[in-house]
Amino acid sequence: MSNSSSSRLFELINSGESQTLEFKSSFDKACIESLVAFANAQGGSVLVGVSDAGDVLGVTLGKETLNEWLGHIKHSTTPGLIPEVSSHIIAGKMIVQIRVDEFPIKPVNTKGRYYKRIASSNHALTLNEISDLYLQSLQVSWDAHPSIGLDIKALDFGKVDRFLAKVKEGGRFDLGNQDMQQDILQKLGYIEHGRPTWASMLLFAKEPLRHHVHIGRFKTPSHIIDDRQFTDTLFEVTEQAMKFIVSHLSVSFEFDGSVQRKERFSYPLPALREAVVNAIVHRDYTDSSDIQIKIFDDRISIYSPGQLYGGLRLEDLHSNHYPSKLRNKLVAEAFYLTGNIEKYGSGFIRIRKALEDYPEVHLEIHESAHGVLLSFLRVDIQPESQHITDQVTDQVTDQVTDQVTDEVLRLLAVMRGPMSRLEIQSALGLKHLPHFRDAYLTPAIKEELLEMTIPATPTSRLQKYRLTSAGKTLAEKIKAKK
Repeated sequence: MSNSSSSRLFELINSGESQTLEFKSSFDKACIESLVAFANAQGGSVLVGVSDAGDVLGVTLGKETLNEWLGHIKHSTTPGLIPEVSSHIIAGKMIVQIRVDEFPIKPVNTKGRYYKRIASSNHALTLNEISDLYLQSLQVSWDAHPSIGLDIKALDFGKVDRFLAKVKEGGRFDLGNQDMQQDILQKLGYIEHGRPTWASMLLFAKEPLRHHVHIGRFKTPSHIIDDRQFTDTLFEVTEQAMKFIVSHLSVSFEFDGSVQRKERFSYPLPALREAVVNAIVHRDYTDSSDIQIKIFDDRISIYSPGQLYGGLRLEDLHSNHYPSKLRNKLVAEAFYLTGNIEKYGSGFIRIRKALEDYPEVHLEIHESAHGVLLSFLRVDIQPESQHITDQVTDQVTDQVTDQVTDEVLRLLAVMRGPMSRLEIQSALGLKHLPHFRDAYLTPAIKEELLEMTIPATPTSRLQKYRLTSAGKTLAEKIKAKK
């Protein structure tokens, strides 16, 4: 090996394990798992004879050792991997570099187990991720497959008419002189072999598929003011979600010298709409989880099931040149043809552009094992829980009993962590449920001094109640006064 090659390899070791580099002290099945993970991602190298910490340990090689390793790798992987193998002397010790490129037909597995390289570790693939990799290799998407057990009678052709009118208005696709809706849908790929594709069902079904958008207005993480679940076809659910969001935003008015005043919402509506459309278009529809939108005083978060697709990374989304990766190609095409998407791969660019006029709103993006969370944070507003605590601390005085009924004060005094209705009644020595509910429980909740532990299901048999931040502060004040 040349000095320059030795130097490059030494630099690699010093840089540590990464998306494309793994260290192994010896050759074993874990090496093969890493090679599979690299082949299912961007390719990479395993350096055998190097510890996890990057210490060069070296390995002992016989005359046929490397050929034996190659044979073992090939026979332990499907499709069979044939990597590049080379030996090198580093710091007077022998190490082996085993390198594979990204495999063109994915996913590759070893003895039925599938892995993908993410950051500096190997990630075992779920069934959905295995399916995604396979569809990417074929350059098709799940939503292009014909739906199972359904025919075109499952479609609402009123929705189809509205869609085609928008397509014609936008001018992004020449519908020609065809008058038959079915012929046009087939031309666009929304009908395949006489059956609607999954994209067609998501967009035009009479009975919408059970993919929900769950949206709520929160005062605190456990105090929900308004809560809705929308289940509809995708164009319709987009509008329903946006109407709900707008109804819970504050708005101010600005005058710039013209006759008309200008509305300024607390968040830029184009950025919010882009984020909602992005969540609906790019979510993983093979995952049964809901899209979740939460509106707080100081932030709006939008969670979409499914990790970033096709090797896209979080850092890519912060650039203006990230590649377009479409999990649901036909759904994305429908939103593009109707003008809901301006250009593939430009959504986050437009979000950042819209935020330029809102310096008080910051964008955060996080990826978890199951999805992507997008948050718009208002840095000029404290969280509501802090507001409540501050207000109560300032306002509770010796006249506190004039503001809250004696019954509610008694209830606050007996609370000891989360308690069930029966536990609170028993602590108060009350047997009559209607009186307890009307005089104690309901007023305490109304005054935001008590909250449910399961607010989404008020009648749950597991329901308990606990003091809010305001309730705790008031209870402490009462105790101190006594």
